[in-house]
Amino acid sequence: MSTWRKAQQLAASQGIDALLVTPGADLRYLTGYVALPLERLTCLVLPAAGTPTLVVPALERQAAVASGVDVEIATWDERDDPFALVASLVGDATTIGLDDHMWASRVFALGEAIPTADQVLAGSLVQQLRIRKDADEVEALRQAGLAIDRVHGRVHEWLRPGRTEREVGADIARAIIDEGHETVDFVIVGSGPNGASPHHELSDRVIEAGDPVVVDIGGTMPSGYCSDSTRNYLAGGTVDPLYTEAYAVLEAAQRAQIDHARPGVTAESVDAIGRQIIADAGFGDLFIHRTGHGIGQETHEEPYIIEGNDLVLEEGMAFSIEPGIYHEGRFGARIEDIVVCTADGLEVLNNTPRGLVSL
Repeated sequence: MSTWRKAQQLAASQGIDALLVTPGADLRYLTGYVALPLERLTCLVLPAAGTPTLVVPALERQAAVASGVDVEIATWDERDDPFALVASLVGDATTIGLDDHMWASRVFALGEAIPTADQVLAGSLVQQLRIRKDADEVEALRQAGLAIDRVHGRVHEWLRPGRTEREVGADIARAIIDEGHETVDFVIVGSGPNGASPHHELSDRVIEAGDPVVVDIGGTMPSGYCSDSTRNYLAGGTVDPLYTEAYAVLEAAQRAQIDHARPGVTAESVDAIGRQIIADAGFGDLFIHRTGHGIGQETHEEPYIIEGNDLVLEEGMAFSIEPGIYHEGRFGARIEDIVVCTADGLEVLNNTPRGLVSL
């Protein structure tokens, strides 16, 4: 069954008469169409019963057809009102579900075009489908993991004292493409004290001997599925003893989390088991983010591995396990792997060495 048909069934069961989905991961998931998020409206009109229609600008029709979408296509010209076209396709719907990432301007325009319908968020509905990956999706994530592992396997070619984070990051970005990704989504090279900022931007800081370096990288494959993996490197020299101590704790925490995660346990329990190890070692206040996030056609999606999320993990759920320790002004470290729940356990999709890599 196509994914949009499953979404139709869910919408009907939740009292939603139609889903409206604009460009983004949800549209790609439901139709396979990678639409550009332009000022011209592209919108999937997915009624709870009946035939779905993809509304596209006339100049985008060929691209939509070439994507192989298995829905009707309706086009609009530059002088047409695309929101009126959507309204005509929605008909007498009284409750309309909007994708979570729809631009606010379009939310208001649709509200004006369909004033008799209540608007509700439908992101959680589509996430109910996206959160469990089928065999093809797991294979796509597996290939993404292999591709980013190959990049980590080449970091020694570029990371050395005397080079800037920005120079190293540029080399890594080229390698992400060379190793099979379609786009580079992010490159973090956090050297020395910059490693204490989990989402550090590339800077002109010169890497020094003895620096620990956090390298967190990811991209999107031609399949539409994402990679994301973090490893830690030492740029030669003498390392801070406290960093070595913290890193050993981090390794133990991540290993315990991977051993624990599997179908039947809660998302928050995976977070808790590693967080306790880090806290017991005296670094609890330095673990400042959740343990992980789901991954698929977006780098960050459900399920989130965090305290308070009592979701029970199921087969097909894919997510990161990435505990971190961040000592502001001194160093940071994070170990990140993508994993997927199998029928009776866990498959780890990143398999480069997790220990400190001395260069």
